[in-house]
Amino acid sequence: MAKFGKWLGGGLGWAFGGPIGALIGYFIGNYFDKKGDFQHADGRTTKGDFMMSLLVLVAATLKADGKIVRAELDFVKQNFVRSFGEAQAKELIRLLGDLVKQEIPLPAVCRQISQHMDHSSRLELLHLLFAISQADGQISAQELQLLERIARDISISTSDYQSIKGMFVKDTSNAYRILEIEPTASEEEIKKAYRKMAVKYHPDKVAYLGEEIAADAKQKFQKVNEAYELIKKERGFN
Repeated sequence: MAKFGKWLGGGLGWAFGGPIGALIGYFIGNYFDKKGDFQHADGRTTKGDFMMSLLVLVAATLKADGKIVRAELDFVKQNFVRSFGEAQAKELIRLLGDLVKQEIPLPAVCRQISQHMDHSSRLELLHLLFAISQADGQISAQELQLLERIARDISISTSDYQSIKGMFVKDTSNAYRILEIEPTASEEEIKKAYRKMAVKYHPDKVAYLGEEIAADAKQKFQKVNEAYELIKKERGFN
């Protein structure tokens, strides 16, 4: 059994308690070694907090449309392998397999995340959930309903939700939605919105969660730049 101490980066903090802790506690007791690798870090959000929160929300998302699609599961596994290596990814997938068999008290889980996780990390959680949902080539109506519910319950504003949704669900208004502005916005309003979004979605805001999470955040940041460039080209300004 792989050791998880290094992966946790100091252990779990607030995710060790509350509904998330109740969901993962038994399985963590089985998966973690008994030699002191596991540490409980009080008070602050750790990388372990983020990943355990993500695992629980992924389990809920995978079950949203009543089936677990292989492409979505493969996407999750590839993400874990890239981030943590084969051995640890295998254990995380096993933990995910246990989680999808449980009834997940989603409102309570989301409330715990909302109360303890910073805004930038919550945005990154939602972005990753959208990416996983789209892994099979489409996001079902049931998945969209669940993602909207999760966004609301982890205190993501409607404009932020529409911005991230616009990165995955395509229509002609996406570029404006990503920048959280109306198609009637002036040139100055567009430039101001871009500067605001570039700050909000900058990868440095989640760098403390590790290089792999920051790398995923760069994709979100790139979507903001692409939207801005598209609008500039369409409107004819520099």
